[in-house]
Amino acid sequence: MDKPVTPKNEKPSSGSSQAYDTRPDYDRSPDEFRAANPDNEFVGASGVLFEQAMAQTRMAICLSDPHAPDMPIVFANRAFRELTGYDQEEIVGRNCRFLQGPDTDPDEVAKIRRALETEDVTVVELLNYRKNGETFWNALHIGPIYNQQGELIYFFGSQWDVSDVRAARAEELYAKEMARELSHRMKNMFAVISGIVNITGRMRGIEEEAREINHRVQALGRAYETTLDEASSGDIEIGNAIRAILDPYDLGTGRLKLQGNGLKVPFNVVSGVGVTLHELAANAEKHGAWSTDDGTVKVAWQAEGPDERDLVVTWLENGGPDASQPSSDAGSGNAIIDRLIRHAEGTITREWKPEGLEVTIRFVAK
Repeated sequence: MDKPVTPKNEKPSSGSSQAYDTRPDYDRSPDEFRAANPDNEFVGASGVLFEQAMAQTRMAICLSDPHAPDMPIVFANRAFRELTGYDQEEIVGRNCRFLQGPDTDPDEVAKIRRALETEDVTVVELLNYRKNGETFWNALHIGPIYNQQGELIYFFGSQWDVSDVRAARAEELYAKEMARELSHRMKNMFAVISGIVNITGRMRGIEEEAREINHRVQALGRAYETTLDEASSGDIEIGNAIRAILDPYDLGTGRLKLQGNGLKVPFNVVSGVGVTLHELAANAEKHGAWSTDDGTVKVAWQAEGPDERDLVVTWLENGGPDASQPSSDAGSGNAIIDRLIRHAEGTITREWKPEGLEVTIRFVAK
């Protein structure tokens, strides 16, 4: 076997030479630390394991000496140096607070101080500063290290840059706050629309027609309200909207059966689904399955079409009056549905059967 070659300008590590330390990019800080601290517990096979782990891990790690004044850092691996931008000689011998700055949260720093005083394990997120002044959010995990006699010898610290995670959280929080504000404004808008419809209906003597219009407005409001939290992502879980639209017609009686999973569809289908299902439900109450005591309605939904982006909803009535012929009173509701579906470039089929109405609607994703 060929003898391992030591890179130029580097001295062999203390102890036996290892093949893994011959690579030019090998991190020599672990074996330098072990050579400078011969009395610690990282000896023999465990010392080799320590060197390998610290040299190869991508996690930023440092060790601090709890017995020296101001608890200085005595070891920092390459990942720590790359994360912070400092060289080895600028790190070792300093307390880790040198990474803090004017915007570092003192409450998080206090948590670290308490953990060190009580020899506890803790994880905090705090704003730290690189050598060049750039800030980053550091998920800092610290904890004590003991020798075989149970004596504290080091404090261990691992650092993880979670700036991207924090940014994603902030964006998600902002989206939720905007959704709540939008929900509040939409409720007010629907309330104003309902008020206008009611006043107009009374003034013109068409209160029954006004109530029908208001029911449609309310169905739209329920559909949108359940989907606003997801709207910023572009897709929404349609099952939540369907339940919100139809639950008021069932009221826990068990006469409504829903079958669907967590299917997500484009947000633009919400209005069509809301009005269509409301019209079908209203018709079922007046003329269909829900006009009897034992009638039931089953609503199922699934994805179809290119990339499974189209939404297909099936409406199945059972146990109501003979539905071989459509009711003449259902014409206006059917006309509204047909116009909505046509405008959305979707399709609808109806089958009038003795056991009940069957409807299949395809909402096309855009």
